[in-house]
Amino acid sequence: MIDPSTFEDVIYEVRGRAAWIIINRPKLYNAFRAQTIEELIMGFKLAADDKAVSSVVLTGAGDKAFCTGGDQSAHEGQYDGRGIVGLPIDELQSIIRDIPKPVIARINGFAIGGGNVFATLCDLSIAADTAKLGQVGPKVGSVDAGWGTALLARHVGDKKAREIWFLNMQYTAQQAMEMGLVNKVVPAAELDAAVNEWTETLGERSPTALALAKRSFNADSDNIRGISQLALNAVKLFYDTEESKEGVRAFNEKRKPDFHKYVK
Repeated sequence: MIDPSTFEDVIYEVRGRAAWIIINRPKLYNAFRAQTIEELIMGFKLAADDKAVSSVVLTGAGDKAFCTGGDQSAHEGQYDGRGIVGLPIDELQSIIRDIPKPVIARINGFAIGGGNVFATLCDLSIAADTAKLGQVGPKVGSVDAGWGTALLARHVGDKKAREIWFLNMQYTAQQAMEMGLVNKVVPAAELDAAVNEWTETLGERSPTALALAKRSFNADSDNIRGISQLALNAVKLFYDTEESKEGVRAFNEKRKPDFHKYVK
């Protein structure tokens, strides 16, 4: 039996017919460690099993960040838990896709790196006008070469997805909406009201029809799951290189990395 009251990194709440899953590490801009991922998976399992829940809201605590990816202090080569790279990230990504209920990304601030991938995976996204989205992978010796690249290209187009991954710029919520990564942008003070409006609407819809619609959308792009698994195994090997570790060291030391001296 999963008891969300024992969670340390995640808050799980049911509000009406919506399950709210909140990454609760605001001092670290809601960056995740292995324990965070485990608790997120358990939260999604709770929501999946609760027949009274019609939708899921994924968000971050505070007003600074939705999620900024992996906690670099818990990442030296591999992360600090189970899974291919020390994070069961593939399980979390899969359950966001597979839960037979719409998942809404409530983007309340920075959605960077792995947080940007979460936003990409969610079925719908509502962003505060203060939010910023983008990728940092190649800046820190990392990459999410599966859902983070291929599915992103489905949303924003191939050229724009390459720009996001290669240049690592940050985009405003309005820019993200214009490129197709966000559905709606509202003033930060109105974010919860906008999310609640959608969850209330989803609560009035046929759960089976929603599940069938989601699964039919997923069927068209589910080949990306295989790409993601292959890429994750390749990334495991990359994380063990000095080139990748240089990115982590430079981030933690607040300096520019020198990747080229490690290229063989």
